[in-house]
Amino acid sequence: MTKRLEIIFSEIPSCRIFADVGCDHGYISKAMLDSGKCEMAIVSDVSAKCLSKAERLLRGYISNKKAQAIVSDGFDNLPPSDVSLIAGMGGEEIISIIGKAITLPNTLVLQPMKNCDKLRRFLVDNGYRINKDFVFFAEEKYYDLMILEKGEDTLTQAEEEFGRTNIIERGEAFTNRIRKQIETLENRLKTVNLPKDVSVKIQKEILRLKEYA
Repeated sequence: MTKRLEIIFSEIPSCRIFADVGCDHGYISKAMLDSGKCEMAIVSDVSAKCLSKAERLLRGYISNKKAQAIVSDGFDNLPPSDVSLIAGMGGEEIISIIGKAITLPNTLVLQPMKNCDKLRRFLVDNGYRINKDFVFFAEEKYYDLMILEKGEDTLTQAEEEFGRTNIIERGEAFTNRIRKQIETLENRLKTVNLPKDVSVKIQKEILRLKEYA
């Protein structure tokens, strides 16, 4: 597995039935089964061709009835699971998948590629409590990872934008990403003939971000 997948796997809680929605090669499901972190794994993808990669990887577990490979658009055709992973999709796509699901697991592990703030707000407004929400660095990129359980929750504006764990712990990956954003904005200030109103707006944003760096 890549470092990104290893970090995601390390944060998934043990469970009886694990579902990987949009599973790609199925590496995390195999790791869940190999390690004993789940008794049964369900791998799914909207494309049968894409799903075939995971089927090949898990053929032994599938033949032993410890894994299932199901063509499904999100949760549409999936049996109930205790923990479900959705990784490598945009936040709005994840919202669409969760929003149209008839049944959802108690625990969600999500690794959105963008629109994290929208996803956080949607999840809290739709019956999930954020247990962990942090930035990590892998393969020269920054990623967000969220672990949620069904329950009531509220978000501050900062938690919605940046993630609760990041605000509390100010981890290295989070602060480094903020510094990169500040650096990008500072470089924009050097633009020739930058309109004054744009310059003022950028400077305010830099000061705001520095509170978290």
